[in-house]
Amino acid sequence: MPSTSNYVHVAAAGETWDAIAYEAYLDERMATTVLEANPDYIDVVAFEGGERIIVPIVDKVKTPETLPPWRR
Repeated sequence: MPSTSNYVHVAAAGETWDAIAYEAYLDERMATTVLEANPDYIDVVAFEGGERIIVPIVDKVKTPETLPPWRR
């Protein structure tokens, strides 16, 4: 998914990838987009707090093709 730019999100203690994606895109399924932009944190499930997370600014939120029709 092409990104025109990014912004930095400072993670709160206990925050998760899907929570960051929901805050940024209003869609927790976009967590993969945020994860891919932050390979150094790929093994993190819940943040300790203070981590600087790159959040890509995307033109369009994309629904994954693998979702069943009732979730698209």
